[in-house]
Amino acid sequence: MKLKISLRELEVFVSIADYSTVTRAADALALTQSAASQALAVLEQGLGAPLFDRVGRRLVLNENGRLLLPKARAMLDLGQETQNLFMGAAAHLRLGASTTIANYLLPKQIAGFRRQSPDTGVELLVGNTQAIIAAVAGFRVDVGFIEGPCHHPDLRLTPWHDDELVVVVAPDHALASGATDLESLAGAEWILRETGSGTREEVERMLLPRLGAFSVAMELGDSEAIKHAVAAGLGVSCLSRHVVSEQLTSGTLVEVPLSPLWRKLYRVMHRDKLVTRGMAHFLAFVG
Repeated sequence: MKLKISLRELEVFVSIADYSTVTRAADALALTQSAASQALAVLEQGLGAPLFDRVGRRLVLNENGRLLLPKARAMLDLGQETQNLFMGAAAHLRLGASTTIANYLLPKQIAGFRRQSPDTGVELLVGNTQAIIAAVAGFRVDVGFIEGPCHHPDLRLTPWHDDELVVVVAPDHALASGATDLESLAGAEWILRETGSGTREEVERMLLPRLGAFSVAMELGDSEAIKHAVAAGLGVSCLSRHVVSEQLTSGTLVEVPLSPLWRKLYRVMHRDKLVTRGMAHFLAFVG
């Protein structure tokens, strides 16, 4: 028996997975609720398996649905790319990047790419490393750029750039004198990124073996907020040199001398993701 699945049925399925209700999914696709419900019913009947659990008014992906979702997104991407080939449509890239990369590394590269390919649209999702990994795994972005390691079995990780982390304090902080006392550094009040941040994970990986422990005074979800808190004298932190280069030059932050702390930045993609022409051009441009 041949299995017939239409792209419309897959589109409805993906939309329901995103919105959790048939009504909202139908609105997003400009369909009637009955048409969306029928498309889902036909898909489930064709597959011979339900794809959602009904929880009150919400539809929650079951095991079958979770298995189908990445494949469905990949097939929809392939359908769109095929259509673009024959319609001359401009490419549109969906990128994801963790905050340091999104704020300090990608903007110049995106600008250069757009000058080279002005007809290509670019959408950028910004979050911490774990949020970007989840977005890539769920096909919500085409490619992600992250600051920490990734062990998701469905994703392919490629080293992208090297990045130096530096420990910084305010100019009047006791550790700004130039002598590095690891005991004093361990006992200082630290301001760190939140759990799930690639920077936080790398800071702990590199510094905990030296210091033994951190006295964490504050956790902030943004490196910009952290560097301003450190400059205000609220504690010590470890951030990418890209983040603090202006403040180190102006003297509003002082680097605590340690042996170099280098980490890898990574590019991450789903193993089943179709690499379109626009993506191939962008990846070649950014390296």
